[in-house]
This record gives sequence, structure tokens and C-alpha cells, in this order.
Amino acid sequence: MIKAILVFNNYGKPRLSKFYHYYPEDMQQQIIRETFQLVSKRDENVCNFLEGGSLIGGSDYKLIYRHYATLYFVFCVDSSESELGILDLIQVFVETLDKCFENVCELDLIFHVDKVHHILNELVMGGMVLETNMAEITQRIEEQNKLEKQEAGISAAPARAVSAMKSMNLPQQIKDMKLPDLPNISSLKF
Repeated sequence: MIKAILVFNNYGKPRLSKFYHYYPEDMQQQIIRETFQLVSKRDENVCNFLEGGSLIGGSDYKLIYRHYATLYFVFCVDSSESELGILDLIQVFVETLDKCFENVCELDLIFHVDKVHHILNELVMGGMVLETNMAEITQRIEEQNKLEKQEAGISAAPARAVSAMKSMNLPQQIKDMKLPDLPNISSLKF
């Protein structure tokens, strides 16, 4: 089971953190710092998994990570997870982000945190892997984007209606209206 997913930059600044086990906020920050210290000190030519830090569970848990450009993607998992399977999951996550943001960068994670969490939730929910097929994940993301655009259209409808009413110039149209001649009331017999 996945216990936490952390993404931080080369300086240890967290860009994404998702904990699937409850920790108080101060403990989460300590875990992020400790994880960064463990992962950032490793050489580029060593394997991408190591024993978890003391705060996250020690030898019962593993830190599996990948370093891409300026970002570290770290998954903290228990012993039931396959290291190679999680490395593949990290790759799918990064490729999906890259496809959704067209060359994802650190700023995309900062300014589109809701979309990044949505993508992550398509892969992992409650610490369990849901989907590893990138085509399925991107299809779900595209469906969500279509729904958001439809909702934006519906929410913008009142503003468009007001704008249309203003552009109609109703007072002038009323003045210009030609009414049919009505019969004279005095000529009518009762």
C-alpha cells in the first residue's frame, strides 16, 4: 500500500504532497524534510529505492523515487508493493502530467495544483493503485475538462443574457415600435 506521495524540487520545496495515512501537519513537514535529505544525498547512479526514514516507518517502508530535471517524485510504500511496479507508476504519472500540460514543469505543479491532484487521483486513491494505463487516465482527464467547459458555459449564460439585453437598446426599440391603428372608441355603439 502507498503511504505517501511527495514531489519536491531540488531545494526541498514541496510541490505536491499526498498522505494516505494521517499525520499532523508538523509531522508531515518533518517527513518531507527527512525524505528530501535521504533522497537528495544519493548519487545518480544508485538504485531508486531505499529504506524509509525513521518518521515514515523505518525499515517497514521503502522510498521509491525518480528524479526528473528539477523535481523528485517520491512514493513511500510498504513491503507489499513492488519496487519496479512503483517505478513504472511514477513514470506513468510523469508522462500523464507531461501530456496534460504539454511539457510539464515545476510551475505547472504550483499553478494547477487542483488538476495535478485530479490526475493523481486517477492513478491512486486511498493508497491503492487504481489505473496504470495512460490512455485511460488521459481519457478521464479529457472528459473532466469537457465537463468543466460545459459548466463554464452554463455559469456564463446569465452574464451573456445581460449583455445581450444591453446591446438590444430596448428603450429605443419601444419608441420605434409601430402599433396598429385602434378603432375609435366613440364610434363604437354599445
